[in-house]
Amino acid sequence: MNVPPGQAGDPNSPQDMPTCPRHPDRQTGLSCTRCGRPACPECLRDASVGQHCVDCVKQGQRGVRQPVTVAGAPLRSKPVLVPGLIAVNVLLYVLTAVQAGSAAANSSAPLFQAWWLMPAQVAGDQWWRVFTSGFLHFGLIHLLINMIALWVVGRDLELLLGRLRFAAVYLLSLLGGSMFVFLFDAPFTRTAGASAALYGLFGGLAVAAWRLKLNIRPILLVIGLNVVLTITIPNISLFGHLGGLVLGALSTAALLYAPAARRNRWQAGGLVAVFLVIVAAMFTRDVMLGGTVCDVLQGRQFCVRTN
Repeated sequence: MNVPPGQAGDPNSPQDMPTCPRHPDRQTGLSCTRCGRPACPECLRDASVGQHCVDCVKQGQRGVRQPVTVAGAPLRSKPVLVPGLIAVNVLLYVLTAVQAGSAAANSSAPLFQAWWLMPAQVAGDQWWRVFTSGFLHFGLIHLLINMIALWVVGRDLELLLGRLRFAAVYLLSLLGGSMFVFLFDAPFTRTAGASAALYGLFGGLAVAAWRLKLNIRPILLVIGLNVVLTITIPNISLFGHLGGLVLGALSTAALLYAPAARRNRWQAGGLVAVFLVIVAAMFTRDVMLGGTVCDVLQGRQFCVRTN
């Protein structure tokens, strides 16, 4: 018996068409070529043969190893930490400028003076300065130069290392610069800025280029030029830059040259070893400086040794 088109019992009738499992309000004549279930066009994905539903696509991806970088980081297209770091540095600059009532003389702000790096003050048990000083800047030009460099250099390195590994390299480079200042600079030298961490990223980029067998000469030229400028221009922390460069290169090497079989374990061990070296060097210097007391007298800050 033939059924007239459009009446009940006709397989092409909308009343008898199946519905999409994900969208019960949608009737569809399409189906997944893998599992055979009905699916609307929105829930189908092109495959080598036919179309697969989104559930079959997800199930197939579970058994496929996702591509990673040479550092073991998942492939991403946009950096997240670098814009965040820039925002933090800009926010702290604005805050110190408002406190000081001056964009150029923001170093007179109470927050700035409480956070800058002075070896004598660190030896006086103000250890937070080895970290906080890396987010302060002497004036707007200092800030702009460092933030532009962070954006240019940091983006590619974050994508290569991954967010967590990049954060570790940035932090160890910052602490490495503070360590060199604490070890070798004059006790009453005042230091601040993200330059140590930036030099660490320069060192990390050089290690990455060497690991990937890329042309390393342009990077070495940029590093050499910056070192020359650091030496020739007054009031720039040579020890802070060198410390960041060395520790950034070491921590990046620990990430990129870790054996692939146990990459995460070796990477974590390498970073912890670098951190312990920094801590041990700082405590050794602290013992050498002895007990140091810092105070304020008539609006001027001073420190004296007590041993």
